[in-house]
Amino acid sequence: MDELVEIKQRNRAMWAAGDFDAIAELIWDVGGRLIDRLGVGPGERLLDVGAGTGNAAIPAAVAGAEVVASDLTPELFDPGRRRATEAGVELEWVEADAEALPFEDGSFEIVVSTFGHMFAPRHRVAAEEIARVTRPGGRIGLCCWDPAGQVGDFFRTIASHMPPPPEGFQPPPMWGNPAHATEMFEGTGIGLEFEHEVTAMQFADAVSAADEYAEKFGPVVMARRALEPEGRWQALHDDLVKLFGEQSTPADDGISFDAQYLVILGRKPG
Repeated sequence: MDELVEIKQRNRAMWAAGDFDAIAELIWDVGGRLIDRLGVGPGERLLDVGAGTGNAAIPAAVAGAEVVASDLTPELFDPGRRRATEAGVELEWVEADAEALPFEDGSFEIVVSTFGHMFAPRHRVAAEEIARVTRPGGRIGLCCWDPAGQVGDFFRTIASHMPPPPEGFQPPPMWGNPAHATEMFEGTGIGLEFEHEVTAMQFADAVSAADEYAEKFGPVVMARRALEPEGRWQALHDDLVKLFGEQSTPADDGISFDAQYLVILGRKPG
């Protein structure tokens, strides 16, 4: 348990590092697309797990839902509140661990997460919590990076330069495998459907992409802090430049990094 507490403390520090809101801007469209797909409407009570700065929570509130945005890292809430104000909506922001959600059973008609819940270290526990707080007849919608896609390669590139994770650690992109997601929800009663989607991230060039992640994306910011004193940061930076260069396509005023992800849709019997 001490190791688990340490992992979560590191995760909170990691996502507080850099400028996550700027990175969220690159994939902001994913949240709105999920909310539209779920048909979120006025008066529905919705929980966003690992909400970050609100790329799903805020569109849900715009659609008229009563929204709770939860995240392990409350440092992300101020930019989220600013975005909500700009969108003309109000929602509740709650510090919460995806593995121990501070809500009663069946509290929400809809539970969503866009690349948030997948970073909880114990995938089965996170799935059980999502199922628990969903009311009978309610629905879930989760977006998870595809382990076989470009973002999967991105995380593997970072991991190749870092110490191995603790024994039993489940890499976040495993959630993007339908078989894994099905196994995690087994026994919860929630039946799942899967759809594959792509979101395009735009950069000036491969070097600019690597630099933006090095300055703003928590996992890379923390990797740089660990590797730079040992003289090993440049090797990771070079590998990221190579990755973005090889896996991007030309776009207006730069390049497009097309990130594949899995949409998990489900309904709880009721």
